[in-house]
Amino acid sequence: MYSFILMLEFLVNFAFSFALIMNYPLFIARRLSLSAGGRKKAPAVAVAVAAVALSVAVMMASVAIVLGFKKEIRDKVVGFNGHITLYASPSTPDEENIVTMTPSLKNELESLPFVTDFSLQAAIPAILKTRSDFKGVYMKGLADKATERFISRNMEQGKVVDFLNPDNKNKIVVSANAARQLDLHVGDKIDTYFISDELRVRRLEITGIFNTHFNQYDDLLIYGSLPLVQQMGQIDSDQGTYIQVFTDDFDKIDDYTMRLQQKLNEAVADGRIYRFYKTDNVLSQGIGYFSWLSLLDTNVVVVLVLMMIVGCITLISGMLIIIIEKKRFIGTMKALGAPTGKVRKVFVYLAVRIALWGILIGNLIMVTLLVVQEKTHIVPLDAESYYIDFVPVSLSPLHIVLLDVGVVVITYFVLILPSRFVARISPAETMRYE
Repeated sequence: MYSFILMLEFLVNFAFSFALIMNYPLFIARRLSLSAGGRKKAPAVAVAVAAVALSVAVMMASVAIVLGFKKEIRDKVVGFNGHITLYASPSTPDEENIVTMTPSLKNELESLPFVTDFSLQAAIPAILKTRSDFKGVYMKGLADKATERFISRNMEQGKVVDFLNPDNKNKIVVSANAARQLDLHVGDKIDTYFISDELRVRRLEITGIFNTHFNQYDDLLIYGSLPLVQQMGQIDSDQGTYIQVFTDDFDKIDDYTMRLQQKLNEAVADGRIYRFYKTDNVLSQGIGYFSWLSLLDTNVVVVLVLMMIVGCITLISGMLIIIIEKKRFIGTMKALGAPTGKVRKVFVYLAVRIALWGILIGNLIMVTLLVVQEKTHIVPLDAESYYIDFVPVSLSPLHIVLLDVGVVVITYFVLILPSRFVARISPAETMRYE
């Protein structure tokens, strides 16, 4: 057993030594000094490292901010709309567009593997009235946990109570816009007029004020008890205005919407459900927001290309300066019989070594800043323009690795061309130069 271990150790050392001999340019590049005059880093090297670090940091920040914007905006649009919305489709002008959650419809939704959750939703137009002012809104019954969590995350004051509890039937949460316009505060009570077949009024207590910075929604919506909305709309407890559906993959929403519509059409044709339904999804409901986000992708590509160009040009300049400084080394290598291609590889690896230092420094600086921003939201934004009051960031380890690997690969191939300058240096020229 001991002899086997010794043999295995010998084979490993032999394989390592053989690989090192076969790739001696890498070994030399690792050991070659980057100092100027043997004392400190050459200025060209320091500038190249700083440029690569700055380029990597800017690229990482650009990707993180855009991904953060996409996540925050998407979560807010989904928070208001869900992934897919299911409406009743009246077959005659006299038929109501009320959705009934029948057992057969529930079975159809549960049979789809991509549907993770669904809930009955109901909304009714209402008027909030104080002694001196009023505001028209839609009161939406808060009946699902996903929307409840979304509103809770965006609360400015107060809290979201359990609206399914009968004790909270006459309580609501309103938007900051409505609270500001009507001078409302947590704990206030306000007369709310519900507009249905007949006008009905309830005095409701405000338990919370939310602010999503999405004025398109905040100006129109308040949240309260689903049973109260159903009662004011004179509909049954299993009826609502639409059904909100969540799926297992946001990127496949269009495909899931078509599959759900096809499933419901087949169910009507087979007699499993009694009426037609139409589907819509969050991509069409929030098309303005998603179109705006798609423009950010173009901006990121431009930033990545520009920063990559800056980093590569600086590395090429640094590499050429190092080649000039190492003329004696190049002449010695060639005099010893090293092929020009191998000598070129030494300097390519040397430049990649500089790039790796820059990447490491850029990663350390920017990852630290991104973590601080993610935890503290220290850098603010104008919510009126960007729908968010802080700079959002989102960057996973996978994104960091892919960005770093991409920088290394591009740097390696870009540096091959300027390394041809080594071929013009001969041992005789080096001797005259010295």
